[in-house]
Amino acid sequence: MPEQTTTPSAATSGVGPRRASSATGAVDADRRDAGRVDPESAAERRLRRRRRLTGRGAIMVYALLGTLIVCSLTVPRFASVQTTGFLLLDAIPILMIAMPMALVIITGEIDLSVASTAGLTSAAMGVLWAAGWGIPEIFVVCVLIGVACGALNGMLVTTVGLPSLAVTIGTLALYRGLALVVIGDNAVADFPPALTSFFTSKIGATGIPTAMIGVAVIVVFFGVLLHLSSFGRTLPAIGFSREAASFVGVHVGRAKFWMFVSTGVVSALVGIYWTLRYSSARSDNATGIELAVIAAVLLGGVSIFGGRGSIPGVVAGVLIISSVSYALRLGGISDVVLNVVTGLLLVGSVVTPSLIAVIGAKRRARRSAREVLAASETAAA
Repeated sequence: MPEQTTTPSAATSGVGPRRASSATGAVDADRRDAGRVDPESAAERRLRRRRRLTGRGAIMVYALLGTLIVCSLTVPRFASVQTTGFLLLDAIPILMIAMPMALVIITGEIDLSVASTAGLTSAAMGVLWAAGWGIPEIFVVCVLIGVACGALNGMLVTTVGLPSLAVTIGTLALYRGLALVVIGDNAVADFPPALTSFFTSKIGATGIPTAMIGVAVIVVFFGVLLHLSSFGRTLPAIGFSREAASFVGVHVGRAKFWMFVSTGVVSALVGIYWTLRYSSARSDNATGIELAVIAAVLLGGVSIFGGRGSIPGVVAGVLIISSVSYALRLGGISDVVLNVVTGLLLVGSVVTPSLIAVIGAKRRARRSAREVLAASETAAA
């Protein structure tokens, strides 16, 4: 009689056929779940992709392209290498300060002292050069001045609890007054010609200023900081609701403090650039550019109430204002009209999003009212 054998899975291992089949089914189900695409995640990805193409930042990029095309077709000599060089040289200070300013406004604050910080840096730079200091040491001192100016603003806002608008209006006058005390009505203009030539030089025959390389580094840095870092992702949350951000563990005061320090540092770099580009250190350097900076930031899609904004939109906003201003200059328009245009762009960038929001809210309210009325009529029938 043949000897009877048993399978290891049923007898030796002590696992019954039913349990083994159920374990195999669970493994197969896990494999199917692993290969399945979550429809909600796919929908979120599609929505995110659509926002990139139709969001405020993308709209501003399209507007920039349209502005360049219109100016090239209607303004003589606008579409030239020389225009590219001079336009970007004028845009560099605004573009640099607009990067940290965008982050400050996204957190619900504002810094109006940036131009005065640049002026104070320029004045200190002239005095130190006249005293025989070397350029590397002067650059270090200028950056430290920017750190101190930004830290003072940040401390008064975050530690003392004062509103940033009032604080920076005060330090706007303070830093400009200190610049006048440092250098007086004098001007220092004997900086090394090689250094001043570098800040006005171009990259080959492209017309693009060499200084744009450093500006591009600053733009990339703040773009990565805002859009790709965990710290940057907390800034819109602070702008939406400081209390809610604090509740989830965000150090609101620390984040705002470092944002003000960043505006001070970049403003100091602008003071250095301004001094060497024009080869003149004066107490009134960079006067008034804070208006153009704020107009460009708001035009680029940053909400004046905080909580929303993007670096590509801000870059497009800066270049739109610079292009329009330069086109008007080529057309022989006076600086008074340029100031009026800048003011109109500033007002429009603040008012337009509010009007769009109000119109959208009214449409949603009317749609909800119609749906409620239709539902009540259906229930009555």
